[in-house]
Amino acid sequence: MARILLAEDEPRIAAFISRGLQAHEFTVSATADGQEALNWALFGDYDLLVLDIGLVGIDGFEVLRRLRGGGSDIPVIVLTARDSVADTVAGLESGADDYMAKPFSLDELLARIRLRLRQRPTGSEHGATTTTLSAGDVTVDIRARTASRSGRTVELSAREFSLLEMLVSHAGQVLSREQILSGVWGYDYDPGSNVVEVYVRNLRRKLGDDVIETVRGMGYRLRG
Repeated sequence: MARILLAEDEPRIAAFISRGLQAHEFTVSATADGQEALNWALFGDYDLLVLDIGLVGIDGFEVLRRLRGGGSDIPVIVLTARDSVADTVAGLESGADDYMAKPFSLDELLARIRLRLRQRPTGSEHGATTTTLSAGDVTVDIRARTASRSGRTVELSAREFSLLEMLVSHAGQVLSREQILSGVWGYDYDPGSNVVEVYVRNLRRKLGDDVIETVRGMGYRLRG
């Protein structure tokens, strides 16, 4: 199970990311303090750092400079509201491996995290994550981003795959619309949207009507 260090000073976003990563079987440690993030990244056993720029104490750029100056090669994804070209260049030149501007969706962050973990040196124990998940006769391959039922490959859009991955990860468990919206569409979702119903209908059409159960008044459940 990969260990993620999250340095984020906005409690709402930190909680959203932590819940989302934990739901996908990552272990998460979070801090809003730049110096603490630097110490943990240098001396803790972490596989990847998700780093905000506007931290308490020293900012994310300084964390990056000191981290690389200290010889650490931990993958770093900079996550910030600063989306100008100058800030992007500054982040990458300071040693970041990737750069994401807020607002963002959890499925994109997960995809970038998995990509960086796969790119870690061969033979290292870091980034050893499960590549396939199964529930009943439904299987999703996280690395290849493919899905199948009873051995038959099913073509899914990126968002459909993210929804199915979430359902398979919690097979047998009822997930509310709010949990699904937050997990798949990100913290900036519209709670009044019917997008969940639309995508559940799409998955039923492609996988079969018997795969996803509607639990009235509660949400949706993948039959295991």
